[in-house]
Amino acid sequence: MKFNELNLIEPILRALQQEGYDTPTPIQQQAIPIVLKGRDLMGCAQTGTGKTCAFAVPILQNLYNNRANEKRRKIRCLVVTPTRELAIQIQESFETYGRHTGLKSVVIFGGVGQKPQTDAIQRGTDILIATPGRLLDLMNQGFITLRDIEYFVLDEADRMLDMGFVHDVKKIIKALPHRRQSLFFSATMPAEIVSLANTILSNPESVSVTPVSSTADTVQQFLYHTDKNNKINLLTDILQDRNIETALVFTRTKHGADKVVRMLIKAGIRSEAIHGNKGQSARQRALSNFKDKNTRVLVATDIAARGIDIDELAWVINYDIPNIPETYVHRIGRTGRAGASGTALSFCEQEERPYIRDIEKLIRKSIPLAENNPFPASSAPAQATTQPNTASQSKPSHGDRNRPRNGNSNQGNAAGRGDAKPRRKWYGKRS
Repeated sequence: MKFNELNLIEPILRALQQEGYDTPTPIQQQAIPIVLKGRDLMGCAQTGTGKTCAFAVPILQNLYNNRANEKRRKIRCLVVTPTRELAIQIQESFETYGRHTGLKSVVIFGGVGQKPQTDAIQRGTDILIATPGRLLDLMNQGFITLRDIEYFVLDEADRMLDMGFVHDVKKIIKALPHRRQSLFFSATMPAEIVSLANTILSNPESVSVTPVSSTADTVQQFLYHTDKNNKINLLTDILQDRNIETALVFTRTKHGADKVVRMLIKAGIRSEAIHGNKGQSARQRALSNFKDKNTRVLVATDIAARGIDIDELAWVINYDIPNIPETYVHRIGRTGRAGASGTALSFCEQEERPYIRDIEKLIRKSIPLAENNPFPASSAPAQATTQPNTASQSKPSHGDRNRPRNGNSNQGNAAGRGDAKPRRKWYGKRS
């Protein structure tokens, strides 16, 4: 199927063609016709599958086909999303797909001054993309009314609840008109999300693409068992491979992200952190530097990473193992997109081993152990009873470079020296 088979109008098709879009993803193939028909929708799709296009394109078309003749634009579509980065990304998508429609969009979020945002709203907009806190704040101040909303989208609904926004979301929903089209999109569908959706959606259709328990076949996964105090040495060692042009590293906490960046910079590796304590300008600068490959390593918390969408990202590293199995699927889904290959490495200390067991239970396979681990755990875990079939896996080589043989804590400071005999490293088991 092609986009021109989805009954899309010429202005939108032209914009998609200019962006090089030809074939819709599965979530787009299924969701776009449903939304065009005016039906409520609950959509579940793994990250990187094109959810934003799946709701932005049909909403733009419906708004375009039902344009009002009023002089002042009214907010007719509201998209609520959990993070600033994701809100900006969604607004950019609406602007891209709707560039020939004459429709206008505005994005609002906290952490920055509100005047530029309120000025934009007062000039009039058709589409508003917002984070919950700033939206409620401007509603309470009288800058925003939701009485004209025709389309409501709750994006990344699972993360919205994880971040404690459920009460804010309920307040927003109470302010919406009863007659509207509502869309839910989420990477995962826990029971709480389904329960909330059932109270909001009216006779919805459901679309599920790639079950949450699956990981993309294009992503090679490898596991390192190590000690907590050697994680930074392991990370620094791996990043000496210059074939790793960029890497997205996940930590559990904001403090942990900052600490990792300090250690990597000390080792001569260009790195920046992105998390909720960073100012908006700093977060956007870090993301832009990473996309432009001026920064080699971006260290992120899960919440901040929701707005990171980089097609050519080849490496994801779990510096800390997530305690929620679905989060692992979401993290490594940042790589291996659109048929490209990717590699996901996970550093597991002793206390995190139960998390790995939960992850392997969810994804229904064992994560292969990495060979030649220079910083093995002092207490080796028992081998999994079901060994992964690595015979058909390619074994990514990271070139010739120094290879430490022990857990010397000074290794990170010696990173990049060229005075030792290089040694080739493989991830995964040799067949």
